[in-house]
Amino acid sequence: MAGLALSFRATLSQAVACLLLWLLSAGAVASTNEAPDSATANGDQPLQIFARFKSALDANDLVTAGERAQRLVAVVEAKYGSNSRELVNPLTNLGTVYFRRGEFAEAEAAYRRAVGLIEGELSGADRMLIRPLEGLGETWLALGRPAEAVAVLRRAVDLSRNLDGLFNIDQLDTVDALIEAYVATGQQAEAEREHQSAFRIAETAYGKRDLRLVEPLDRYARWFESVGRYTTARGLHARALQLAEELSSDKPIAGVPGLRGLARTWLLEAIYGPEVEAQPAFELNENIDPFIVGNNQSRLNSEGVRALTYAVDIIRRTEPLDSRMLGETLAQLGDWHLVSGNLSRANTAYADGWKALSAAGSSAATLFDAPRVLVYRAPSASVTRMRPANPTDYAIREVDMRLRIASDGKVSAVDVASSTAPENTTRAAALAARKARFAPRLVAGDPVATEGVVLRERLFVRIQPEKASTERAPTEPASIRD
Repeated sequence: MAGLALSFRATLSQAVACLLLWLLSAGAVASTNEAPDSATANGDQPLQIFARFKSALDANDLVTAGERAQRLVAVVEAKYGSNSRELVNPLTNLGTVYFRRGEFAEAEAAYRRAVGLIEGELSGADRMLIRPLEGLGETWLALGRPAEAVAVLRRAVDLSRNLDGLFNIDQLDTVDALIEAYVATGQQAEAEREHQSAFRIAETAYGKRDLRLVEPLDRYARWFESVGRYTTARGLHARALQLAEELSSDKPIAGVPGLRGLARTWLLEAIYGPEVEAQPAFELNENIDPFIVGNNQSRLNSEGVRALTYAVDIIRRTEPLDSRMLGETLAQLGDWHLVSGNLSRANTAYADGWKALSAAGSSAATLFDAPRVLVYRAPSASVTRMRPANPTDYAIREVDMRLRIASDGKVSAVDVASSTAPENTTRAAALAARKARFAPRLVAGDPVATEGVVLRERLFVRIQPEKASTERAPTEPASIRD
């Protein structure tokens, strides 16, 4: 929700592109009978600049795209005036380039100006507002300002539904961003409601028996996994697998996401317990190791490892070989073995996965470039666990920690780099981090220890009105080590 945690979707630039072409075409046609000026002679009309901008953006040449986006803004501004609505889409395109380059302050300024140009017209019910509002919301998410992002993204979604219908599919990118903003602000119920809406939109657009529904089913199931509703998630993964088997029997690889999803729910259920809502299967002060070893291996449903093994076999038998999918599935198989306590099998699967991802290209191999969290039980005050009856009675505080992950995935040290939470809450966060388990980083296919792994926990802390003027300062850094 999670650098550029929200890289701009391709559909955003495509939709803006189409809209800009439509809006500018009238001006371009109207000027064909006018005497050519120096700009026209040089091929510097808005549509020509836009075509060159889009070409650079599609090629991910963000330096050239930025120059052309700036040029387009200047030309349109000179042609129509600095307060014209014709500037909305050029400014939105410029904001998109800034966003993709990680220049968020500049992106914010471009989006704000675009919104301001049409703010208040038609009581704000203007379709042209949707894209700059979405861009502004995503930018605020990237800047760590989710509460502000919620406001503009909610407005963009409402505007889309009012103008284009409750189930119009063009709103999905904005809904995705809104869900991330809700999660970041601890509004889990609102996030779940929008997940449900997103799935219904896809189901309405595609129908209940369409292979295009496999991805929305996977996304919806992953949400239920994230809130501990594993049986519910498993039902959605099973439905996706059934669709793949019935509608793509000649291409069984379409069922791989469903197989992987089923295996993931069984593993999570073994770790945390079935259908966990607000509380985990046990509290952190209980002396229980999150690794499932010895007699506890019976908690793991063997169907999970069987599903992953079958998925690996399907991928290897499919031509051409999808090395990326193979590597990611082998990594998941390694995770299963690691959590079950079989380090030897885990390392073998990880090594095979590393080889497959290396064959797929450098971008794919990054899966093993840093430790990945496998088991983490957040403290009871975490925004992911706590469900306060009145959220306004609480403030959200953050604890930033740096972990040392051993080559076997265990946390060997926790240092609290900074905290705005009270001391006892900070210590609870550090203890939770100490009990986490990770898939280790790999170097040339071999697991190695890693220093300085960042973990940030967001916690609800009750507001004390009588002490508001003397609020506790951030706690001193603490550490937990072997």
